Amino acid sequence: MKPENAAKIKYGVWGLICGGIISMIIGFGWGGWTTAATSQKMTEEAVLASQAAICVAQFIKEPNYKEKLKEFGELDSWKRSEFIEKGGWDIMPGQEKAGIYVSQACADGCTQLIKE
Repeated sequence: MKPENAAKIKYGVWGLICGGIISMIIGFGWGGWTTAATSQKMTEEAVLASQAAICVAQFIKEPNYKEKLKEFGELDSWKRSEFIEKGGWDIMPGQEKAGIYVSQACADGCTQLIKE
């Protein structure tokens, strides 16, 4: 192989490597690319947010909703998720058991109702 061709190949390979690295930096930094783990985390957060909204809606549908909200507001913040669990509002329609973080997210949503 001629030295000129070897140099062309060498710089061509380095150009490909640098171009790949630069495109990954731009893609992940500004292009909106995500890894599988990031996508999974975003999906779990979206599902939790929708379940919390359903939980708050179930809480509001209670016939004595105003009394329950007052009782909820008088509780300490660390006891509020337990109150939601006892009421059964964190159980989604069609499920037998609530998700692990749903009651806390629901309690946060109900706390917003108190502030309004």
